Amino acid sequence: MPVQFRNVDASFDDDVRTWPYEALATVVDRGLVPDWQPVLAEIRRSPWGAVARRVERHLSYREPDGVGTLFALAIERARSQVEHADREQVAARVRAAIERSGLTRSQFASLVGTSASRLSTYASGRVTPSAALLVRFERVGDTGTAAP
Repeated sequence: MPVQFRNVDASFDDDVRTWPYEALATVVDRGLVPDWQPVLAEIRRSPWGAVARRVERHLSYREPDGVGTLFALAIERARSQVEHADREQVAARVRAAIERSGLTRSQFASLVGTSASRLSTYASGRVTPSAALLVRFERVGDTGTAAP
């Protein structure tokens, strides 16, 4: 049986994104693993979303314990996974731009204003380019020239 909310206009069966702060606090403080599942699923879906932020706020007010550590680690891991996926997506866009350009990596790097070795770090995902540099990559990839 799921945790019961008291003095809260919400039900455990409602979408967790609609739960008030007090309901989230109740689940964290008095819930069991099955009760945590919808909260953890929402944290994985949206690691910087309202639910994750409210859980973080609640954790900052309570005494540290295993449950708090579990939720904090879940938020940290979800954010790390999204950041990794985002970095890979940027690297894929860099590689695609290089390929579309029809240029050698050295020529491409020269046209965007970087070195071939630095371009390699962007294409591998080890380094994420600035937004302005990514725009230049895609512009050169589409036109094969550095002209704006």
